[in-house]
Amino acid sequence: MTGVKGRSGGARPGAGRKPKTADPATTEDSKEFLTMAMQGLVDPSPAQLKAAIALLGVQHAKKSEAAKPVTPERPAGGKYAMRQGPRLVASK
Repeated sequence: MTGVKGRSGGARPGAGRKPKTADPATTEDSKEFLTMAMQGLVDPSPAQLKAAIALLGVQHAKKSEAAKPVTPERPAGGKYAMRQGPRLVASK
């Protein structure tokens, strides 16, 4: 109904950007990529090898590194020291 108020807009079928297909090389895991390179299934460039090795530590952290709690060697002092909470004393 052309010209009727409230009926002139809206989504049209087929309008908008078409979905982009995923690049299969970017969806691989760095560990799988290095395994395939080691087995000779792929022939990576030196830049690809460096990138995969750099990502390996980020994507797959060692169990011992991830489980360690982060504690400072000595506590902070001065204005960066941990402050005490307020005294909760009832006055009479």
